[in-house]
Amino acid sequence: MIFQSKIDRALKKLHEESDAGAEERKTGHAQRQGAEDGGDDILSAPEAPVLEKNDFLAMMIAAFVTFVPAALLVLGVLAAAAYFLFLH
Repeated sequence: MIFQSKIDRALKKLHEESDAGAEERKTGHAQRQGAEDGGDDILSAPEAPVLEKNDFLAMMIAAFVTFVPAALLVLGVLAAAAYFLFLH
């Protein structure tokens, strides 16, 4: 890439200023991968957060609240279009 070194430098600075960077400085080690085999210094991917007891239920309710009205609106528009095209 044309600006790869600038992107890498910006991401490194962003990580160092974040909470994870502060924790690594406090413990005195950084987890890097690819440095041993001559690759770029790429920070390891963060792990997925652990879900609490009712997080999945909350996500399902939020999905229904978001998608059901949108789907009903689309079906209503299609029904109105069919009515005006074929029956009116």
